[in-house]
Amino acid sequence: MRTEEILAAIGTGLWSWDSSSGTVSLDAEAARLLGLPAEPVVRPGEEVRPRFHPADWEEIDGVVNFAIAEDTVAEARMRVVDEDGRVVRTVRTRSKPVPADSPGRHTYVLMGTLQEIAQPPETIASHTPLTGDWRRSREAFLLDAGRALAEAGSTAEVLRVAGSLSMPGFSPDGLAVFGVSGDHLTVVGHHGHNVGDEKPFIDMPLETDYPAAEVVRTGQAIYLSSPEEYRKRFPATWPLARDFGRRSWAFLPLVSSGHTTGAWMAGFRHNVAFSPDERSVLTTVARMLAQALTRAGAAETERELSLGLQKAMMPSLGPGVDGVTIAARYVPTGGGLQVGGDWYDVIALPNGRIALVIGDVQGHDVRAAGLMGQLRIALRAYAAEGHRPDAVLSRASRFLSGLTEAYDPADGEDGSHATRFATCLYAEADPDTGTLDIARAGHPDPVVISVDGTAMIRQTAGGLPLGIETDADYPTTRVVLGPGETIMLCTDGLIETGGHDMATGWARLRPVLEKPAEDLEELADALVQAVHGPGSHYTTGPLVDRREDDIAVLVLRREAARTRKPPGRRSAMTIAQAEPERVAAARQQVRQLLHDWADAEQVDSAELMVSEMSTNVLVHTDGDALLLAEVTGVRGERRLRVEVADASDELPHKRRPGEMASSGRGLVLMEMLADAWGVDPRGEGKSIWFELYESEDPAELGRAGS
Repeated sequence: MRTEEILAAIGTGLWSWDSSSGTVSLDAEAARLLGLPAEPVVRPGEEVRPRFHPADWEEIDGVVNFAIAEDTVAEARMRVVDEDGRVVRTVRTRSKPVPADSPGRHTYVLMGTLQEIAQPPETIASHTPLTGDWRRSREAFLLDAGRALAEAGSTAEVLRVAGSLSMPGFSPDGLAVFGVSGDHLTVVGHHGHNVGDEKPFIDMPLETDYPAAEVVRTGQAIYLSSPEEYRKRFPATWPLARDFGRRSWAFLPLVSSGHTTGAWMAGFRHNVAFSPDERSVLTTVARMLAQALTRAGAAETERELSLGLQKAMMPSLGPGVDGVTIAARYVPTGGGLQVGGDWYDVIALPNGRIALVIGDVQGHDVRAAGLMGQLRIALRAYAAEGHRPDAVLSRASRFLSGLTEAYDPADGEDGSHATRFATCLYAEADPDTGTLDIARAGHPDPVVISVDGTAMIRQTAGGLPLGIETDADYPTTRVVLGPGETIMLCTDGLIETGGHDMATGWARLRPVLEKPAEDLEELADALVQAVHGPGSHYTTGPLVDRREDDIAVLVLRREAARTRKPPGRRSAMTIAQAEPERVAAARQQVRQLLHDWADAEQVDSAELMVSEMSTNVLVHTDGDALLLAEVTGVRGERRLRVEVADASDELPHKRRPGEMASSGRGLVLMEMLADAWGVDPRGEGKSIWFELYESEDPAELGRAGS
């Protein structure tokens, strides 16, 4: 009896599908099962395809491709429908894809059997159980698994996600991920095992007769449906797996960019037959797992590199300096490597003072970080030579200009981005007297926080950013910190991150600076939290561009003197003849000093008198003006005293200007608006001053402010 007759007797037909010609060959039984005349026939695929339910036909392609990849038998259940789309029977197909003899084309011949199976017919094909409740749940599972693995940011998180996956119908109770180190197998991580269970598998030679090692060697998956099969195929390492109490195992290769990077083991406490559908799910999860582990490994390597660069480039504040307290923060947020051009430094100077440096090299890439490192070293060298702040920045600008001019655009950037500049603030601080001589190269001004918590932007003279000109000048401004006062230096990232400009960014930071803090470390943390903390998205600025920027913060506090005198606040600045615009800065300084003054009209009066006094010096003398403003006393009973000194011995006198006169009203205004005023001659020059009292009782205020 022929084979076809034997198969027909048990209701099994033979068929083959040639993908190159698109024809289907059926024997008599296979033709009958498909609703065709019971005789051998060769039909075009377009005629045979409508005999199967569309949903089943769409999935058969994936089953076949999986069988080709795994070099296994393609097995599936398919519904045969009539011309009206009604299911007439269900058949099981088992087929083996064999490569076709068609050069230059990826084709195959699918040869196998068709056999009818018992399945209750349904009147409407689309409502039968085979429409794929299981398949739909499988697709939903794969979508959820892919999303969760894609969002995992570390190897530990990938393993946690993989361990929590609930596969439709056959969830593993434990998993292990193996990697490769040289010619040895390593354990990347595991889930569902006790600590220490991985010890026998650590540093296992790839030649070991172990399923994961064989998977790495061959790149082919291994499915073990029973302990007997495991013991038969891998007798040498069966004792290692026996004590875990599992019944089935799947070992699948982890492939990334065409290379097998490891293996994934899924263990089951129940018997799993590993049908084609189940193998397809496991294979898909293994591919997603390999991609997720590759991404997580790259991210962790990147973070490790970033931390190494940060530690190498960011200085330690070192031992404390007598008389002052210092804190600093660096937060890289702008670049892919999480490194950028921002930096800070604290330098011990030969004269016993210290230098505070903060700066920002243009860009957020590796080149910006490299230039930053070179510039920081150059600044330390110039400072160690004993140069004053203006000379240090002038030399640094020449140094950076030489670096960028020597850059070859062929090394990786076009010419438009080859030239880089840097902003920088350099301050030479004397801990004994509290004086800071500040030179600024296009950098944000410092902020001074008085003992009572008032924060004020201290405007200082400045020059061009470093690297713009080879012979740039950088004027120096002296700031004096009283006992207990704090100065804060920062890069523009602290101010402008989150869509802010300088004005709105300062408004966001001011409450943080004025909030009482236990120490400078708490203040530094609070500043960073205001920009990058959980609530920072509530304080975004008005600008559309809300990209993040690197942040560097450096704060210094002069130790407070032990006194019961109420804390005061003060500000001092020089108004040069060549910089009349500094008069506006003086008005702003006074307004910031009086931000919580009880009478708003007095604040306006103080601004007006400061403007008149400063302008008078610039117009009627040949020298610069020195302004000193101080608020003393307790709140509600405070006194404001403002002095403007110059080197001229000519004393001002009151005049009675006509209605059209453009000057002559200064002392008249002071007499009208000030609670007290005067002119004090000095050894060289004079001082014009006025006072305003927050209380209506000048005598009481005089005692409080004395």
